[in-house]
Amino acid sequence: MTPDSAEARLSVSLSQDDLWPGHSRFSGFLEVFVGLVLGLCALVSVLTTIGIVVVLSVQTVEFFVHAKIGVADFLFGTELKPDASPPRFGILPLVWGTFVIAFGSSCIALPLGLMSAIYLSEYAPRSVRAVLKPSLELLAGVPTIVYGYLALLLVTPVLKAVFEPLGFRVEQFNALSACIVVGVMIVPLVSSLSEDMLSAVPQGLREAAYGLGATKFEVSTRVVLPAGLSGVVASFMLAISRAVGETMAVVLAAGMLPQITVNPLTSIETMTTYIVQVIGGEASYGSSKYLSLFAVGLALFAITLTLNIISSLVLRRYREVYQ
Repeated sequence: MTPDSAEARLSVSLSQDDLWPGHSRFSGFLEVFVGLVLGLCALVSVLTTIGIVVVLSVQTVEFFVHAKIGVADFLFGTELKPDASPPRFGILPLVWGTFVIAFGSSCIALPLGLMSAIYLSEYAPRSVRAVLKPSLELLAGVPTIVYGYLALLLVTPVLKAVFEPLGFRVEQFNALSACIVVGVMIVPLVSSLSEDMLSAVPQGLREAAYGLGATKFEVSTRVVLPAGLSGVVASFMLAISRAVGETMAVVLAAGMLPQITVNPLTSIETMTTYIVQVIGGEASYGSSKYLSLFAVGLALFAITLTLNIISSLVLRRYREVYQ
């Protein structure tokens, strides 16, 4: 920059200040205002979470007082019969059903999603990836109730055709059908997030491994995957949280029978299914059965919050930072 050009810019700046003497004051006020607005927007999620916890907690305390039941009996009771006399509100069958669906769907979605992510990031040509990844993510846009109908009208008949000739009775509403459709539902979540993390691994690590004579499979599994492990695990936990909170697909596929069973071909009930059942039933406002849905909702919120905290800890522990 020449001295003449610097003097010209300085004169222009001085002339602007002379023309708008309040420009600096207005800019400072605008910056403060924008900062306050952005801060309030950031507080929305925090305030929403606090509001959810407060509402659920207040209604849960009212439930325990109204139903005259202890916390231990509620969490570890094996009978859920709110219409019995006296009513019993043990949610252990609901917790069992929720974890059966989460575990079964994870056994399907996590391997498929991870292998799809490795293929998209390491093996697929750019033209194939441009078509395959959006097509895979399109599954995430399908309404969950459609997956429920798919389980009821397609998956369950196939299971009947496979298992009943072998002597196994398959109920119309069963846990295995729900696990399959929920697993297919969360595959795009695992695949997309994992592929983004694997693609973010620096190319220099791959080239160094190839220079040492490693094969593509060895580079994918021993270099790229460990480097992006934190993001992959975070996607796993997020997918499991989605499976825990799934509602409509599980309602149509797994049924509404609260029981603790290891037979995946029978009907079970999850925590979200119970909430739907109570809301859609004839429970009167303020009754113990009505208030129980808030207690179940608080327990479900605690489970998903725990999974998210574990995901954050894993992400912080194994996160790799590259220059």
